[in-house]
Amino acid sequence: MPHSHNPLFPYMPSTAPELDLRNSPRLENLIRDGKIYISLHDAIAVAIENNLDLAYFRYNFPIAQTDIQRTKAGSPANGVNAVVTQSTQGGFSQSSGGGGGGSSGSSAAAGNGGIVQSTLGAGTIVPSFDPYLTFRGFVDHNTQEEPNTAQVGTPTFKTNTIEVLSNYSQSFPIGTNVDVSYIGQRVANNSPYFAINPELFSNFQVQISQPFLAGFGLATNERFIRIAKRNAQITDLVFTQQVIATVTQVENIYWDLVNAYEAEQINERSLGFANKTLSDDQKQLELNAIPAMQVMTDQSVVATAEGNLTVARASLRLNELLMKNILTKVDDPTIDEMPVIPLDLHGDPDPNADKTIDALITEAEKKRPEVAIYQMQAEVQKQSLKDINSELLPTLNLYGLYAGSGTAGPKNPLCNPQQTDCQTNLPRDFPSMFENTFNYSSPEYQVGVTLSINLRNRQAKADQFRAVLAYRQSQISLEQQKKNILFDVRNSKFALEQAQAHVEAAQKANDLAQRTFDITKQEQDLGAKSSADTLLAENALAVAESALDTARSLYEKAKVDIDRVIGATLERTGVAIDDAKSGVVTHAP
Repeated sequence: MPHSHNPLFPYMPSTAPELDLRNSPRLENLIRDGKIYISLHDAIAVAIENNLDLAYFRYNFPIAQTDIQRTKAGSPANGVNAVVTQSTQGGFSQSSGGGGGGSSGSSAAAGNGGIVQSTLGAGTIVPSFDPYLTFRGFVDHNTQEEPNTAQVGTPTFKTNTIEVLSNYSQSFPIGTNVDVSYIGQRVANNSPYFAINPELFSNFQVQISQPFLAGFGLATNERFIRIAKRNAQITDLVFTQQVIATVTQVENIYWDLVNAYEAEQINERSLGFANKTLSDDQKQLELNAIPAMQVMTDQSVVATAEGNLTVARASLRLNELLMKNILTKVDDPTIDEMPVIPLDLHGDPDPNADKTIDALITEAEKKRPEVAIYQMQAEVQKQSLKDINSELLPTLNLYGLYAGSGTAGPKNPLCNPQQTDCQTNLPRDFPSMFENTFNYSSPEYQVGVTLSINLRNRQAKADQFRAVLAYRQSQISLEQQKKNILFDVRNSKFALEQAQAHVEAAQKANDLAQRTFDITKQEQDLGAKSSADTLLAENALAVAESALDTARSLYEKAKVDIDRVIGATLERTGVAIDDAKSGVVTHAP
C-alpha cells in the first residue's frame, strides 16, 4: 500500500507500477552457442523469476493489505482470491487452495438455488472508524407578501439569512460515537417588531453515545479487522502452495524433457547402427557374400529407425517448448527455435525412500500449508460464532449531550417603541455571541437511554444458528483435509515404491539386452550370427534403454510428488519463499 505524509494524499488516486514483462537476465546467462543449457536448479530459479502464475499471485499481497486498511475504517473485507492456479501448460496440474474469503453477509457465491449468502463476519453494524468533517453554508434572500401587517409590521416581509454549519463525527472500536456540531446564523429583516436586527445566533453541541448490549465491545466491532488479518495470513500460506505447485510443475517438465532428450539420443544411436549395418551389408552384397534379402531387411530397419527418430525429435521439440513456456513471461522469438539441453540427467538420492509412512504423515501434518489454512479458516468460523451473538441482543444505548448557545445583534433602527419593547441587554457583535456560546452562560444538558427490542428476532436467530452449522461444516472440512493428506502420502509412497521397482526391473532388462547385443555382435564378427540377428539384438537394446529411461523419469517424478505431498518441495529444492515473493532469486540453491 502506498503511503505519504502529504495531507492531500488521502484524496488522490494511487496506482501500481506498470507491468515488467521482460524475461530476467538469468535466462540470458543460460544461452551458449545458440542453445539453452539448463540444470534443474536453474530451471526452478528462472521459473520463480519469470513464471506468470507467481507474478499474478504476488498482487494478492497488496490486495490483502488494502483489505486490512479498509477494515480499519470499519468496512467489511472484500476478501482475497488466493487460489492456487496453473495456467502454464505441462507438468503437474493442480487447482486448489483455501483462499481468504469475504467478511460480511454480502459475500455471495452461486448455488443451485441462486445466490448463497455467507454468515462469515455477520453481526451488528460496525460504524465507520474514520472521522468525518462536514461543512455547509448558504446565503438566502426571501421576500413574502403579508396579508396582515399586524404580524411583522410591514406589508412585504424581507429576510436575508447567512448560515454556516459544521459537524465532526467519529466512532471507536468499543462502540462509542462522538458527534460535535456548530451552527452560526445571521438573519436580517425589515420588520419594526424586532428589538435587534440583524440577529446573530450560534449553537454548539456535543453528543456521546455508547451501546451496552448489541454493538458493544472490541470483539464485535473489530471482527472485520481480524478477518482481514487472517486472510492476509492465509494468503501467505496459499502463496507457499502456489510456489510448491509451480516448482513441482517445473520439475516434472524438466524430467519429461530429460526423457525426451535421452529418447532422441537412443534413437540416433539406433539409426546410426542401422545405417552402418546397411552400409556394411551393401558392401557384402557387392561381393555376393550375402543374399539381397538381407540388404532389403536392413533398409526396412533403417526406415523404421528414421521414423522412430522423427517421432523422438518431435517429442523433444514439444518438451523444449513446454520448458521455454514456463521459463518466460512472454513469447520471445529469439529463443523460440533454440534447443534446450538438460544438464542434470539423474536426480539426487531420494531422502524419503527409507522413511516409513507414519513418519511421512507426521512430516506432512507439520509442513503442508493446507493444514494451517484449514485450521485458520476453522478459527475464523469459530470466532464468527462469538461475533454474531451480539446481534441477538436488544439495542440499549446510553447517550449524553451538552450544548451551549449565544445570541447577539445591534438594536433594530426600524424598531417602533410605541409598538414593541425595543430594549435589549444582548451583546451587539459576533465575538460576544461566540463567547457566550462556549462560556457556559446558556448550557443545556441531556442524558438519555434508548432501548429497542425485536420481539421475535427471527433473522438474527436464524443467522446465529446458520453460523453454528457453518462452523460444523468447517470442522468437517478440516477433518476431510487431514484424511486427504493421509491418502496422498500413502498413495505417493506406494507410487514411489512402484516406480523404484520399475527402475530396478528396467535396469536388469537393459543389462541383459546389452549383454545379449554384445554377445550377438561378437558372434557376428566370428561368422556365427548374421547382421539381421545383430539388428534384432540392437533393437531390443534400444527398447530396453527407452524403457529404462522412461522408468527413471517416472521415478524422478514420483520423488517430486512425494516431496509435494509432505510439503518438503521448497526445502529440498532450496527455494526461499522471500525470493519467490520478490521475484528475484538471491539464494543459491
